[in-house]
Amino acid sequence: MPDEAIDEVVPSTQVEHYSPAQFNLFTGAAELIPIEVPEPAEAEREIRVDEGISLVKSEDGSQLIFSGFGLFLSKKSERLIARKGKDVIYQFPLFRIQEVVVGSKGITVSSDLLQELCARGIRLSFLDHSGKPYAMVTSPMLTATVQTRREQILALTDKRGLEFCKAVVLGKIKNQERLLRYFGKHIKKDNEARFKKIEAVVSQLRGLWKKVPGIDATSVSEARGTLMGTEGTAGRLYWDGVKEVISHRVEFLGREHRGAQDAVNSLLNYGYGILYSQVWGAVLNAGLEPFAGFLHVDRPGKPSLVLDLVEEFRQPVVDRAVIAYVNLGISIGMKDGLLDADTRKAIGERVVERLYSSESYQGKQYQIRSIIQMQARRLAGFLRGSGGYKAFSFKW
Repeated sequence: MPDEAIDEVVPSTQVEHYSPAQFNLFTGAAELIPIEVPEPAEAEREIRVDEGISLVKSEDGSQLIFSGFGLFLSKKSERLIARKGKDVIYQFPLFRIQEVVVGSKGITVSSDLLQELCARGIRLSFLDHSGKPYAMVTSPMLTATVQTRREQILALTDKRGLEFCKAVVLGKIKNQERLLRYFGKHIKKDNEARFKKIEAVVSQLRGLWKKVPGIDATSVSEARGTLMGTEGTAGRLYWDGVKEVISHRVEFLGREHRGAQDAVNSLLNYGYGILYSQVWGAVLNAGLEPFAGFLHVDRPGKPSLVLDLVEEFRQPVVDRAVIAYVNLGISIGMKDGLLDADTRKAIGERVVERLYSSESYQGKQYQIRSIIQMQARRLAGFLRGSGGYKAFSFKW
């Protein structure tokens, strides 16, 4: 039918709301044509395909994330087909996909697709509502994960483990310095005296991270004491700086970890819990062993590698969200030494917002949650002898 005839029957304002379709010659019914989703271009960080579907480009492929209730995922020829209800169909060429992530309930995966993903070595990961992985499906014939974990264990006794730990400590201190500078620039306009105190801390932190590259040893076990000592000194300085940043809003006596009952530490601990889940999922997806770390020593039930990788994301994700929350003067509800439900919801939303916010990474813009995944894969590659490792540092 000519285009002119279509315009006469259906107003143009309505035509654009319909998905592409073709008529089935046997049934006479209109059938939707799958929309092929292209790989993100070099200049793009990711493609938001639809509500609950996104395609994130990484160094070794693309990560396809599904989080919409009612999605049905299946295979047709060389493509992954995603159906949302009965109305919308997308298709993704399988050769472009490195990982498929199911991030919510109510998503169905066909057995044909599951078999195809395993045959191609495409990981299928399932995450709960907090982003923590509860299942991962891979083929028993694949060896990449085994090779990565063998190298991870061996790296503890050679220079690779040491270089990774140095990168983590340097990156963490650098992020501490940058976050204080970020908040300090706003304080400078209102209170010069407080700004000078923060600048003094910033100067000391800068001096500390510049010393880290010079630490040398044959393995991390020989240098762990020096590295942890440097990190500890930086931590004391940093939290003194944070205290100055938020002193006009709330009393903060210093950083406490488990069992903290004051408002600020409770906010921090809750936010770190969300971050741990994100990093843990990234570590597993990269084929790494979460309980075999380098900077943090191994203990039963302690995911030491997760704790290692968390360090470079504390300031840009959680600390920034918590300090901003406190500085806004928002009420922090506490009940029996714990955050109340409203406060947990409020700070959780802000931490997740930071995870979805964009930062510069290797010259391009990516969401922080994607950067976490890429850093885990970068670590896996580094341990296998592919390239170096550099901690993530955000732009202030």
